[in-house]
Amino acid sequence: MRWFWIDRFIEFESGSYAKSVKNITLAEEHLHDHFPGFPVMPGSLMIEGMAQTGGILLGEINDFEHVVILAKVPKMTFHSWASPGDQLVYTAKITNAGDEGGAVDVTAMAGDRLVAEGSIIFVHLDQSDSEFGAINQKNFVFSMNLLGILDVGKAGTGED
Repeated sequence: MRWFWIDRFIEFESGSYAKSVKNITLAEEHLHDHFPGFPVMPGSLMIEGMAQTGGILLGEINDFEHVVILAKVPKMTFHSWASPGDQLVYTAKITNAGDEGGAVDVTAMAGDRLVAEGSIIFVHLDQSDSEFGAINQKNFVFSMNLLGILDVGKAGTGED
C-alpha cells in the first residue's frame, strides 16, 4: 500500500522552497481511532507529509537521480492539532543540499494557525549498494504519477 500525505503542490520553486496541501477528511481510516470522539491527524503523519514535500523538493534538484530518504528529524514542535475539515499547508525550505543529501526547514499551517514546525534531514542512498540498488526514485515519482502534483499555477485553461 502506498500512502501519500500530500494532495498537491500549490507553490514550487526549484532548489528553494515548496508548498503543498493535505485536506483532512473523515474518510481517512486512521482518524476513526485517533482519538475516539476527537479525531486528530497523528503527528507522525504530518511529519510524513512535510517529509514528502521536502523530499520531492530535494529530489527534483537532481532530476530524481538520487534516492532521497528521510534520515532524521532533529527538531519538530507541535503547537496545535489538525482535524477533519482542516487543510494543512506544508512549507519546506531547503537549508542544505549536497551530494550526500540535504536538509529542509518545514512548517504545517491550518489557515493562519501554526500546527507544527521543525527540520528534516535526508540522505541519498548509494545506488550501487546491492541492498538498495532496486530502488529507483525517478521511476517511483514518474510511474506513480507524482509529477502531476507538481503542476502548480495553472488556470482552468491550463495556462500559467
